[in-house]
Amino acid sequence: MKQRQRPALGTIRAAALAGTLAAAATIVQLGGMAWVAHQVLTGEQLPGQLLAVIILVLVAIAVRTSSVALQNRYAASASDQIRMALRRDLLDHFHRVGPVGLGQSSAGTLASEWLDQVEALHGYYAHYLPQMILSVVVPLLILVTVLWLDWLAALFLLLSAPLIPLFMALVGMGAEKLNQQHMETLGRLSGHFLDRLRGLSTLQLFDYTGPATRDIARATDEYRQVNMKTLRVAFLSSAVLEFFASIAIAVIAIYIGFGLLGYISYGPSTELTLFSGLFILLLAPEFYQPLRQLAQHYHDRATALGAAAQLRQRLNNAPEAAVVPGREVAGSSTAVVELDNVAVSFRDGRTGLEPLSLTIASPQLVAVSGPSGAGKSTLLHLIAGFLAPTSGVVRVNGELPDARPFGWLGQSPFIRQDTWAGNLRMVAPDATDQELTDALDKVGLGELIRQRPLGLDTPIQEGGAGLSGGQARRLATARLFLARYPLILMDEPTAGLDPRSEHCLLEAIRQLRDQGATIIMASHHPAVLNAADRCLTLVDGRLQDE
Repeated sequence: MKQRQRPALGTIRAAALAGTLAAAATIVQLGGMAWVAHQVLTGEQLPGQLLAVIILVLVAIAVRTSSVALQNRYAASASDQIRMALRRDLLDHFHRVGPVGLGQSSAGTLASEWLDQVEALHGYYAHYLPQMILSVVVPLLILVTVLWLDWLAALFLLLSAPLIPLFMALVGMGAEKLNQQHMETLGRLSGHFLDRLRGLSTLQLFDYTGPATRDIARATDEYRQVNMKTLRVAFLSSAVLEFFASIAIAVIAIYIGFGLLGYISYGPSTELTLFSGLFILLLAPEFYQPLRQLAQHYHDRATALGAAAQLRQRLNNAPEAAVVPGREVAGSSTAVVELDNVAVSFRDGRTGLEPLSLTIASPQLVAVSGPSGAGKSTLLHLIAGFLAPTSGVVRVNGELPDARPFGWLGQSPFIRQDTWAGNLRMVAPDATDQELTDALDKVGLGELIRQRPLGLDTPIQEGGAGLSGGQARRLATARLFLARYPLILMDEPTAGLDPRSEHCLLEAIRQLRDQGATIIMASHHPAVLNAADRCLTLVDGRLQDE
């Protein structure tokens, strides 16, 4: 967290400086108010004769208000800067890990980290860090002022001040662990709920909605219990600090009262006046206020530390290097994909691919077949850059995998809740309606969209709900025509399709190949193998070129 705050350290210090200016204005304001009260109540001067002091008090109030607003602005700016940088780093990490690595975590957990846990850092950077500086500077300013007025009252403040941080630390020792547990439980709950929501239709078909509901209720109750433990710690710390601050202020009030009445004759008590006594009494709550605010934001620190532990674990879980150092591959002018002695082994001991070498030229339609678990998807993930090889080197167009955009079509294409035109323009924002219609014609969907009253503006639900599996994949294929990717990877694109949809999709794939694209498909369907220019067979991770 210290490393994250470095880029915004200047802004955090500016927030603390604005808070210090607000404290100085407060001292001037309270001093002016005490002086006016002293002069009026002792009968020495009339209110009209104190106009200059009253104006000074009003100016101090204005400066204090402006400084507090400026402090909040700087603090929010520093927090925004840090959280934006962290989200960029998370995006970079997601990109490096790829879909294969991210698939090991629930989408709900990833969303919780991206939103809730990054947002949990706001209080630490916007409030706690500036308040750490103010909790030292502001009490010192007030202590010096009180010392000028009455050294005995200043001694009371000095002796009582360490009690607040001491009890704050004692109460907050278990807060960090509780907040880390809170964040972990929140991530699990988010993933659990999202998984059940996505499988709601399946749960209804198998009449399992009752047990699923009870599972969510148990997970929610676990989160409630952890949340209540965290709140109990926060309320306990606040109560303890308020108690000690109130006791300390009461002691100073008793000293000033007895000193003004003449019951105390020790030290400077005999020199107390209405001005000095009232000024000290007004300053006493302000002396403890920064410490009390620090105690309130100490909970923000504990929350941030819990979230930071989860985020650090995510960012430190970096993928292995995509290229083994010291290995080079001579680029070929015609080769699109080159694999040199590439092998893949997983951490659980399984072998994904035995050492293999492969060169694919352009344009070609290459089919990769083999039984389930033979390594077809692993080979596609290597070429896409979703997976790093254990040994060997992978080059795509003479560069690292994923160095340039490429097309991907799987069994479940990405379709968002939007119109037909909106889904097509994801890859070609500047495409005209005619270009969109032409792309749909090439995949056999042109007539379908012409029959719709809204045409290209016809809405589509999230995930393509309402479309058949063939229509959804053909819509995704139409995007490939618009994007004109030189390399397209397909993982079982015709699985589960009826013969007509399969024929339309294969015709569109041939047209993509004829336009100059290199297409690599993992499939075991005879129609796909017959349409391919070249067939590769994988058996237990070993490649056979037919």
